[in-house]
Amino acid sequence: MPKIIENLRQRLLEETGLQLRERGYAAVTVRSVARACAIGVGTVYNYFPSKDDMIAACLLADWEGCVAAVRRVSDGAAEAEPVLRALYDALSGFAAAHAALFGDPAALPGYAGFARRYHGVLRAQLAAPLRRFCRDEFTAEFIAEAMLTWTLSGRAYEEICGPLRRLL
Repeated sequence: MPKIIENLRQRLLEETGLQLRERGYAAVTVRSVARACAIGVGTVYNYFPSKDDMIAACLLADWEGCVAAVRRVSDGAAEAEPVLRALYDALSGFAAAHAALFGDPAALPGYAGFARRYHGVLRAQLAAPLRRFCRDEFTAEFIAEAMLTWTLSGRAYEEICGPLRRLL
């Protein structure tokens, strides 16, 4: 009889994140995650078709937490400034939390492909809380793209926010 493991997908994502932080991209394998969760390799493939998909799902789970934090600020904001700050904090916090992965040359093909496929989705998520402060959709997406580019390149909030305020 197959064993039932509660919240197995969540457990797989947690273990993937733990191994990424402790051992790096190259050491994370479907087999190592399966072993740590005391399940068969085939069971992992029921949830994720590849190592890179498993890692991408781990990153996505973290990113969804960032989006929720921005949404909480945005829902109560009467002006754009706290929303800009929340977006910056979410992006810079996410980048810092995953700096080892983003700086690992072995990981580049996996996350670069994922980033290319979902860049537009990310930009739309960042633009969503800004739309009500912008005169049109293009401006919201332009600000979102600028925040993404400048924040991930290490620019300080004070440096980014001045030019963006002028667009609002």
